[in-house]
Amino acid sequence: MGEPAEPVLRQRLAALSLEQKIRLLTGADFWALHAEPAIGLRRLVTSDGPAGVRGETWDERDTSANVPSPTALAATWDEARVQRLGRLLAAEARRKGVDVLLAPTVNLHRTPYGGRHFECFSEDPLLTARIGVAYVRGLQSQGVAATVKHFVANDSETERFTLDAQVDERSLRELYLAPFEAIVRDAGVWAVMAGYNGVNGATMTESPMVREVLKDEWGFDGVVMSDWFAARSTEAAARGGLDLVMPGPGGPWGPALTAAVRAGAVAATVIDDKVLRILRLAARVGALEGVEPAAPAPAPWSDTEIAAELRATAAAGFVLARNTAVGSDPMRLLPLDPNALDRVAVLGPNAAATRTLGGGSATVYPPYAVSVLAGLQAALGTDRVSFATGVRSTGRPAVAAPPLVSDGEEGADGVEVRLLTAGGEPIRVEHRRTGEFRAMGSFGPGIDSAAVVAVELRATVRAATTGEHQLGCSGLGRFRLTRDDRELLAVDLRLPPDADPAAVLHPPLQTVPVHLAAGERLPIVLRHEVDPAAAATTFALLVEPPHLPAEEELAHAVELAREASVAVVVVGTTEEVESEGFDRETLDLPGRQDLLVRAVVAANPRTVVVVNSGAPVLLPWFADVPAVLLSWFPGQEAGNAVADVLLGAAEPGGRLPTSWPADPAGLPATTPVDGVLTYAERLLVGYRGYDAAGRTPLLPFGHGLGFTSWEYLTLQASGPAGPGQDITVAVRLRNTGGRRGREVVQVYAGHPGGRPPRSLVGFTAVEGDPGETVTATVELSARALEHWDEQRCGWSSEADAVTLTAAGSSGADGCTAQLAPGP
Repeated sequence: MGEPAEPVLRQRLAALSLEQKIRLLTGADFWALHAEPAIGLRRLVTSDGPAGVRGETWDERDTSANVPSPTALAATWDEARVQRLGRLLAAEARRKGVDVLLAPTVNLHRTPYGGRHFECFSEDPLLTARIGVAYVRGLQSQGVAATVKHFVANDSETERFTLDAQVDERSLRELYLAPFEAIVRDAGVWAVMAGYNGVNGATMTESPMVREVLKDEWGFDGVVMSDWFAARSTEAAARGGLDLVMPGPGGPWGPALTAAVRAGAVAATVIDDKVLRILRLAARVGALEGVEPAAPAPAPWSDTEIAAELRATAAAGFVLARNTAVGSDPMRLLPLDPNALDRVAVLGPNAAATRTLGGGSATVYPPYAVSVLAGLQAALGTDRVSFATGVRSTGRPAVAAPPLVSDGEEGADGVEVRLLTAGGEPIRVEHRRTGEFRAMGSFGPGIDSAAVVAVELRATVRAATTGEHQLGCSGLGRFRLTRDDRELLAVDLRLPPDADPAAVLHPPLQTVPVHLAAGERLPIVLRHEVDPAAAATTFALLVEPPHLPAEEELAHAVELAREASVAVVVVGTTEEVESEGFDRETLDLPGRQDLLVRAVVAANPRTVVVVNSGAPVLLPWFADVPAVLLSWFPGQEAGNAVADVLLGAAEPGGRLPTSWPADPAGLPATTPVDGVLTYAERLLVGYRGYDAAGRTPLLPFGHGLGFTSWEYLTLQASGPAGPGQDITVAVRLRNTGGRRGREVVQVYAGHPGGRPPRSLVGFTAVEGDPGETVTATVELSARALEHWDEQRCGWSSEADAVTLTAAGSSGADGCTAQLAPGP
């Protein structure tokens, strides 16, 4: 095992004609690359990540282990844990026939308004780089390729296909390019994805940075692929360094690129380099006959092993943001003593419908998902747990799902799906768990997609309560909803002409009210006319039951809280707020969730709020609530992990990977002006911007309480022995609490003029018993203490002394030492 022999790859390359070579440079279909039997090259399969490995199909019949979202992984500040999770994802990839995972995403949290904030690691380039390196090493150690994305400055969603990000060279180097460089140089990533956006006048699939920086300067020897549908030109993209156009089989290359080569507009050597890179990738993942893969295939993980790993990882990323005593009780509210709890009121819209992952291309279908309600019921028993939603966080009707629908009046839970020909004959009839239908590029193996002209979803609605039910559909195209052959709804749903393609995942909808009595059964059929020109067919049957009046529902939740030993309120975001394809318009929690929190804590001061969001939200009630736990999108074991932490069986190990604002003032924008998005804040992103402006966020970068407390005693450091030398610092600290715990020791550099006041330059974690003094050894790389000199176009050491601070967050005091200037 090891790296493939280059002479072998060049021999295979030499056996191909120009047409064969160029065919390999565009995908064969939506997810896969072409096979070339003449040289022993099999089909390579890619799959979206990073919260799991979806595979080529996208529905509940082909489930995937749903790991915590990237913000949750970065919140662990634990490279060994993330590397282990990478190995789990590699095993999942091989189980699903996947060679190349389209992850990790290492764009920065430039602003919490970014729609894919949850899919990225951090606002800090060093934390992003180290967690990203661990993710890639874990994945590729098992022979599955990682794809680091989206190169580069693809940090927001608004006008992402057309915006030009204007970023100064120093900020590009020190912030936005830094994680990519580390993952290329230190992890040896095998693939990079070029983003949709432009940077400083060049769209990324044609940017000179791809060739000049990524390939020539950093020595990247893997494949640069386009984001899906991002490649727009033939010659410019080919000369700029792009290697692979996805998806296929269409696109701007193919015959047009062949003609460009024959005309001399694109050199044949440029084509050979691209094909060689694809063959190198194929060899590394074991797709090239007669060439040993870079690593042996991973051993499969059992369901029990996966559950234990995901449960522990979720808890390790939870951030205990606030934990105080209540009334005259000297003890902080958390952890709760399960033996002292008569009744726990679990409240909020995300309590029974906990979000385990974000929306968009990162979505997978887990085999199960444990809600916070279910986790606490499992831990305490259902007789000790009461539940109410309290308020609604979304007005979007739910996708039809059990127990509201069945396949036939007495059939199994779910719906019947029929793929129909023009004559109405069924090509295939399937049973599905829910009323959500997705077909990306094809309708499945063995089906002639061109013959499918309509898809029907058939279900029987089972009314549990009397009242007005909303029945309808969401999707794009023509739909007809009927009951007993009588039309309820006929609609043609369309997106605006300038809509983001990802809007197909959040399409328009229409419903009609239907009054049903409790116990009534109503057979319905939703018919969708397939658009043969569409790249995907995605739509859903919607069934929303009647709800209590808003004030009645809120009052019920408050009453349950008043009667309980403790109230656990689970608030959070929805797919309408955090998802691919759009940025956030507000940082407020959707709906009346803030009102719910205030009403509950007024009724019961012993209230814990669990915030179930992938990105920061405003918490205007923060100071009034004794305990606040940030859970992110924690994966399929969400509820079990929350129960472990609330009841003290596990430490909330997370530290913030991004600052949480107290208000929206001063945050960078995501909306381009005349197509240009100017990164006017330059280096002052996240905590650096707060420090420079003398402002205090609600929660600083790196913050997290755990269940104990720590005192920082001393920091010892010395100047570098020579140019480019790494530095080791020693930090002594003592566990001053009453419980064994873990502390993430963070080292910040206070730079001379022209730099942010503080920048993270190193971190490590230590554990200790109550009263124990421990020493943390923190390695500081030479690069972390350098800056990009725009005059010299290179890295330079600081000419003046640097102040190092070791602390528990970017906003804490800790202990300091002076570091002499570099030689």
